[in-house]
Amino acid sequence: MSKRLSSIPVNPVIAELDEGVFIRKMLSKDLHLYEQPEAFNSIKQSHRDEYHLFFLQEKGTTTIEIDFHKHTIKPSSVIFIHQNQVHRTLSFKNAVVSIGAISNENLNPEYLRLLEDISPAKPLSLNQEVFSIILEAVSLCIKLSERKNERLYHSLLAGSCNTLIGLMISQYLVQSKPIEKLSRFEIVTKAFKELLERNFVTAKRPTEYAQQLNISSPYLNECVKNTTGHSVSHHIQQRIILEAKRLLYHSDISVKEIATQLGYDDYPYFCRLFSKVTGMSVLTFRNKNLD
Repeated sequence: MSKRLSSIPVNPVIAELDEGVFIRKMLSKDLHLYEQPEAFNSIKQSHRDEYHLFFLQEKGTTTIEIDFHKHTIKPSSVIFIHQNQVHRTLSFKNAVVSIGAISNENLNPEYLRLLEDISPAKPLSLNQEVFSIILEAVSLCIKLSERKNERLYHSLLAGSCNTLIGLMISQYLVQSKPIEKLSRFEIVTKAFKELLERNFVTAKRPTEYAQQLNISSPYLNECVKNTTGHSVSHHIQQRIILEAKRLLYHSDISVKEIATQLGYDDYPYFCRLFSKVTGMSVLTFRNKNLD
């Protein structure tokens, strides 16, 4: 890993992101440019984005790392990367890939909600018929992105990209249960996970989530354990530790500052919790991941 920064870098909406929407097909000859250290630097270093990112792999492979997990995207596959996920691009090999980005303001609110439900997303391999339809949508988006003189340019581009994203989301939904077929346990667990993502820094106890859901703590735990195999406390701890790992690995922030950022005034307790969950001390983890 290269030199750490004082915080996890956040890429702002890039200059080419026309009013919050961007899409481009990258060919192997273009991607080779990124092998130059200066040009490749911004995407090979770990960062977050201010927008939602999506990849469509047409040929070759793209290898990316998202929150300490390496993914190799193969042909006829798609993947979403969410704003809070720390990621970097490791390599392109004989790749033809369409890369798109869209800000919250330009994303259909229903799609935004659905994307939150499938976070974190893993690469999804599609059958050739479905992938061909999605490629047609990509082609339309790219053609519209080049017609900057259209009176309704931004609306047309945002609308077409939303259609593309909707097509991709629908394929993720095929692999999940429709909301109307979820059991009561699954519905409660889904609501808990949504609350956890928003409140893990301030709410550390299962009772706090149970109160927000207007149910008892034992019932919340029963629902979550029945659905996931793990307790509510386990999920809370795992989410906190993921954020701690992100900060330890990708920044120079002191361990004490990290503890404070994550809502722990009791620094020794935070260190004990990290050791309990990961099986190693905070400093061991940080040193272990230094190049």
